[in-house]
Amino acid sequence: MHVVMFGDQHVESLGGAQVSMRLQRRFLEKAGHTVTIVAPAMHGPRGRSAPASDAYVDLPSIPITFDREYSLTWPGRRTDRRVDAALAGRPPADVVHVQADFWGAFIGHRYARRHGTPVVHTMHNRLEVGIAAMSPFPGLVLRFLNWWERRVLGDRTPGREGWSFLRRLAVRSDAVTAPSAHFARRLEGNRVVPASGAVDVVWNGIDDDNLAAALADAPLERAPGRPRFVWLGRMSPEKRLLPFLEALVESGVDADVELIGGGAQLAAARRLAEKSRANVSFAGKLPYADALRRIQAADAVVQTSIGFETQGMTIFEAASLGTPSIVSDPDLADELGAGFWQVPDASTAALAETLRRAAADITAGAAPTPDPTIRERFRQSSRTAAMIEIYDRVRG
Repeated sequence: MHVVMFGDQHVESLGGAQVSMRLQRRFLEKAGHTVTIVAPAMHGPRGRSAPASDAYVDLPSIPITFDREYSLTWPGRRTDRRVDAALAGRPPADVVHVQADFWGAFIGHRYARRHGTPVVHTMHNRLEVGIAAMSPFPGLVLRFLNWWERRVLGDRTPGREGWSFLRRLAVRSDAVTAPSAHFARRLEGNRVVPASGAVDVVWNGIDDDNLAAALADAPLERAPGRPRFVWLGRMSPEKRLLPFLEALVESGVDADVELIGGGAQLAAARRLAEKSRANVSFAGKLPYADALRRIQAADAVVQTSIGFETQGMTIFEAASLGTPSIVSDPDLADELGAGFWQVPDASTAALAETLRRAAADITAGAAPTPDPTIRERFRQSSRTAAMIEIYDRVRG
């Protein structure tokens, strides 16, 4: 089977969706399938150092961020011709898998429509929440996106909010998947569904080999010392790193805290960290395997975003490694099931109190235990098998 994936960003760039697509490609190929990934070409240092691959179709693009990490390819007839030419020498596509929300989604759906290929669309983004967190004028942005979508896809369906935008993509799809049950329920509740009326839940997974390596390196007993917390993610408002550090200051806990990642709020985070009694270190952006080892060595992963995540990968990675989490988002807590401290509300005071409670439990040897079944259910091999069943269904 030849699966052609479309993304908004090159899979060698930073981002959870990109990591997931790279992993999906590797495990589909291990299962004997062919994968081609169509996405904008990269710019900047990472673009120049990105590994070359016959699986990549890099479309002409323009950088759209100051660090040149992310780029845009304008959808339209010229791009259509480039995609068709690039794929002409490859086996015919059996399935188009769109894993994009914007220009990559438009390009992928246009390709599928031209060639009569079935489409599986994975929804990665809770659009309205993300745009509200990152734009000072979210209403204008959503109106523009809906106008752009109608123009590029030739769709006159009314609607100017985020769900309308996603709904137009869903109705063009033979199957829609979501990386969590709670996001699938939201999509279905807002009629973002394919013709079948149901959204399939397929978690993004963890690399089987990386998981095995991290588990093999795990010590038999907890190393002595203060409670060890780790926070991972993009340092931007929707991830709520600064509220975490404010709560850390208020809590007064004596702990070691490691922050992994980078972003626009790094400088503000450093200023707040200096006010804390905790020993806060900034690890920067780490390779995936190294990040897993840091999660495994921690006493707890701290998850702080609320209403933004469509899965919340870090807490599932933590549960797979046997590390409990401090969870702010009630939807993620429900999905996780066990092995966490729930923050009761979005206030700084509630998070501070939960940090104190977690530190006390860790010190007393009474930390909660993650659900042991997550480790098997989260392996990428099992997630790929679930997705192949959906591919076969839409092809049938």
